[in-house]
Amino acid sequence: MAQKATIYKVELTVSDMDRHYYETHKLTVAKHPSETDERLMVRLLAFALNADEQLELTKGLSTDDEPDIWQKSLSDELELWVALGLPSEKVVRQSCGKADKVIVYCYGGRTAEMWWEKIKNSTTRFDNLQVVNFSEQDTGDLANLASRSMKLQVNIQDGDVMVSIDDSIVYLTPVQWK
Repeated sequence: MAQKATIYKVELTVSDMDRHYYETHKLTVAKHPSETDERLMVRLLAFALNADEQLELTKGLSTDDEPDIWQKSLSDELELWVALGLPSEKVVRQSCGKADKVIVYCYGGRTAEMWWEKIKNSTTRFDNLQVVNFSEQDTGDLANLASRSMKLQVNIQDGDVMVSIDDSIVYLTPVQWK
C-alpha cells in the first residue's frame, strides 16, 4: 500500500528588507513520503526568499513536469520556476525554456559542489537562470526546526537570512553560484 503525504500547517511570516516585502502566508504543505525534513524546510525557505501573492507551492516530488514552487502571471504565463536539490542538465534546460526566471536552490555539501562543477559550463547560455547554494550545516540546522505545526518567522536583510521558530534561530547565508 502506498504511503500518504504528511500534512504540515505553516504560518510563514516574511520580513524581506531587501525587497520591502512584509507578509504572512498560511500554508498547508504536503510532505511527500520520500521527502526529508531538510528538503521540506528548504522548500519553505525558498518560498520565503521569493514570497509574493502569486507564488504557489506545487505538487513537487509527485510530478516530474512541475517545479517545487512557481509563480504565474494573471494571464497564466510562467514567471518564476523554483527547483530544489540537484536537477539534471536536461531539467534545467527545459525549465529555462518554460519560465521567465528559473532559480535552483541546491544543498547537500560536497554532492552539490560536484553537481555544479558538472553542470555549470552548460548553463552559461541561460540568462534567466540563478543557482543558489545553502551549506550542509545551515540546512541541517533548519531541518531540526521542522514540526507538523509551525509558526515560522523569516527575516531577510543584505542577502542574509534568519529563520526562527519560538526560541530557536538559524542563520543562513545563501551563496550565489550563478
